[in-house]
Amino acid sequence: MLVNATHINLLHVCHRELWLHYHGIRMEHSSQTVAEGKLIGETSYPERAQKYTELALDGVKIDFYDPKEQMVHEVKKSDKVEDAHIAQVKYYLYVLINNGIEHPLAIIEYPKLRQRQIVEWEEGDTEKVETWKEKVIEICSQKDCPPLLHSRICRSCSYFDFCYAEEDD
Repeated sequence: MLVNATHINLLHVCHRELWLHYHGIRMEHSSQTVAEGKLIGETSYPERAQKYTELALDGVKIDFYDPKEQMVHEVKKSDKVEDAHIAQVKYYLYVLINNGIEHPLAIIEYPKLRQRQIVEWEEGDTEKVETWKEKVIEICSQKDCPPLLHSRICRSCSYFDFCYAEEDD
C-alpha cells in the first residue's frame, strides 16, 4: 500500500474516515466545508501559482513548494485539526528528505485566521512518521470499517450523513 499525505492527515482526524477514503468511499465532492477550504486555498494567495512550484513526489502532491527556500506552503481553512495538519506537512518533509532535500521547512497558513505555523523537521520525526505509516496500513488493511468517532468535529465532516444515516438523534 502506498501511503500518502492525506492518509497521514486522516490518521490524526478519524480512523473511520481514513478507512472509508482508502476503500474508495469519497464524500468530499458533496461537502460545503471542503468546497470552502478549496476556494480559500485557491484564492488566498493568487500570485503563488506563478512564484512557486507544484511538486509531485513519491505519492504526494505539494501544491506550493518554494525550491529556493526549500519551503512547503500548505493553506488550510481552520486550525481545528492542527495536529493533523502538522502531521501532513511532516510527511511532506519526510518525503523531501528521503529524496535528498536537506533541511526543508513548512509553513501552514490559515488565511481566515491570519495565522501561520512554521513546521520544522525535528529529531525523532523519522520514527514518528514511520510509525504513522504503519498505523495507516494497519487501519486500511482491516476487514471492517472502524467505529464512529462521536466527536464534535463529526458535524463538519463530509462523511457525517454517511456515518450517521442510521443513528438516532
